[in-house]
Amino acid sequence: MSETVKSFAEIKAAANAASEARKRLTYLFDDSKFTELDPYAMTGSDLSGVVTAFGYVNNNPVYAFSQDISVRKGAMTETHAKKISKVFSLAAKTGVPVVGIYDSFGADVSDSSAALTAYGYLLSKVSNLSGVVVQIAVVAGTCAGCAAMLAESADLTIVTKDSELYVAANADVKDFAENAAKNGTACAVCDDDKAACELAKELISKLPQNNLSPVPMYEFDEPSFVGADNAEDAVKSVFDADSAVELYPDYGKASYTALATLGGATVGVVATNKTDDKLTSADCSKIARFVRFCDAFAVPVITFVDTAGFEANDATEVQGAVKDMAKLAHAFAEATTIKLAVVTGKAYGPSFVALAGRGANADLVFATENAVISALDPITAVEFLEHDELKGASDLTAKRNELAAKYAKENASAVIAAANGCVDNIVENSGIRAALIDAVEIMAGKRVTRLPKKHSNIQL
Repeated sequence: MSETVKSFAEIKAAANAASEARKRLTYLFDDSKFTELDPYAMTGSDLSGVVTAFGYVNNNPVYAFSQDISVRKGAMTETHAKKISKVFSLAAKTGVPVVGIYDSFGADVSDSSAALTAYGYLLSKVSNLSGVVVQIAVVAGTCAGCAAMLAESADLTIVTKDSELYVAANADVKDFAENAAKNGTACAVCDDDKAACELAKELISKLPQNNLSPVPMYEFDEPSFVGADNAEDAVKSVFDADSAVELYPDYGKASYTALATLGGATVGVVATNKTDDKLTSADCSKIARFVRFCDAFAVPVITFVDTAGFEANDATEVQGAVKDMAKLAHAFAEATTIKLAVVTGKAYGPSFVALAGRGANADLVFATENAVISALDPITAVEFLEHDELKGASDLTAKRNELAAKYAKENASAVIAAANGCVDNIVENSGIRAALIDAVEIMAGKRVTRLPKKHSNIQL
């Protein structure tokens, strides 16, 4: 806006003018309709640089704000911050999700002290709302400095492929969106702002409105595939057809996390066999945060366990891998939502305890017939137990594998695990879906009492 804009008619015309910020809101809300809040709020002779509104997303009420890069490059001013703060306050009062669409070069340098104070208040609002209402950030342009912290404080952050999400403006990063996906900052990268808003709509539709609302229910189609050899197979054969939305696909690549529906009801899906690799630090962080997110909104978590364990070598020991393992175990143990585990393959030592341990980390544990549940990797076990026999073998590798297979069959089978109380039932692949639907239904009334405390002290 020009410095000469002074009359109400001119202000009104400018407030109603077409802008990229308003266009993005039309992508988000049903029928492209929304009710704007404080459209005439000014910073000096300029509009505030952010459009705030409420409307419906797939018939669910939602608050949103969309930063306007055309006004002072979307700079965060005191007025700008007050408008966003109002959205968070209304969301807190009504228990309604918030979508923030970010496109700003950061704080207003003409009044940087006020802008930085405003960021502080907004970060406080976002943190206080965390776990109360669903918050989704869409980075549709530049999101720098304090704004990047604000966006990343949401439950889920979606970026467009040409967006920039950074703290260090001069960092030698060629592709900010790709980098955000690889380091787990972004849960998804979309081709453009329309696709990003559509993904936000889909995620909001799958999630409860707030921490006191039940998970949504939908009509559904039965899956047409049977198998659980890997994460993709499990999703195709167990969950409602075409219902899974994978999150963080480029971060922690040995694991899989997604929101899906099971019998029409939303569930969180964790699988540890997206690849044959062991779980890394990134996998532990990815799964831990996803489990805590689901738990905040009482979304049941279903975990498919098939992993040889955690990556362990000299480098991981130096980096403190045990912290990552403890973080993962803590996230499952602390969660009070419904937790179901299905062991579809390997489940050795700490990985079984963290992902499917009885008493804290899983309410019910199922296993398929080919599951191998052992305190040690069978290869390691025979090194201890069959050392003398191995010592005299002509082909050491072949003998070790032979003895390991025998150990797995005789000492670590699903039947032995069931006999020892490690699993509740053994199911065929074709029966996993029915078993899980029944388990979720029977566990619907789950109640957990915790010791009084301010909060737990999870490893980070």
